[in-house]
Amino acid sequence: MGERAAYPSDLTDEQWAVIGPFLRAWKTRHPSVSGHQGRYELREIVNAIFYQNRTGCQWAYLPHDLPPKSATYYYFARWRDDGTDQVVHDLLRCQAREKAGRTEDPTAVVLDTQSVRVANNVPAATTGKDAAKKVPGRKRGLAVDALGLVIAVVVTAASVTDNAIGIRLLDRVVAHTPTVTRAWVDAGFKQDMALHGALVGVDVEVVKRADTRPGFVPVRRRWIVEQTLGTLMLHRRLVREYESRPESSVSRTWWASTANLVRRLTGTSTPTWRHR
Repeated sequence: MGERAAYPSDLTDEQWAVIGPFLRAWKTRHPSVSGHQGRYELREIVNAIFYQNRTGCQWAYLPHDLPPKSATYYYFARWRDDGTDQVVHDLLRCQAREKAGRTEDPTAVVLDTQSVRVANNVPAATTGKDAAKKVPGRKRGLAVDALGLVIAVVVTAASVTDNAIGIRLLDRVVAHTPTVTRAWVDAGFKQDMALHGALVGVDVEVVKRADTRPGFVPVRRRWIVEQTLGTLMLHRRLVREYESRPESSVSRTWWASTANLVRRLTGTSTPTWRHR
């Protein structure tokens, strides 16, 4: 940490003790060809990723007392491309489930999608318009467990149907969490998804809204994933699509969820002001 003042998004010593061993193990498995250990500590790299996720700032606007874009993006891209971002997240998720008295892996998931507008730099080829919500941009699909912990993430053009995204989510759930045998979805997911679920061994059930009252009414099962989507929106980098590549947006989601997990595991929260 050095002598710099801490940002609210910084990892505490207790939080780094949770996530640090996994990243140090990764570093041990990936030594530099030249033998150089790197100028910046991995803890500071994660602090920079968390800061950018939480504030939504551009790469060039990372504070000067955090690692620069060149170093931060190097690790962000490496961990995105080799799957380390999800591996670390999933290991922490297993710990969070055990802490809550659950088995490491869930048997059921809840699926939902969210359409997000894009920034000007996002390639048009990776965007589209959500026909139902009339939102131009990209669509983020999530599968979460009964605790609201993220199991799978998919990011596509907003023009892709919920059904198609649901099928992709199911494939990722089965690949990474084969213990899942049931999935709850809303009415936006059609029969094709249920048929695909049957093929991969997951019973897909549509949970419809029974309450006719106007306004927001929590729906059984479905409110869990909606709550997770809302919590992720506290990370401003996810409020609008800034990533040129959908894969980077997926990684941003993993890191935002990881930040939530380390707070859950250590019983801490992120303050809304900077301490000096």
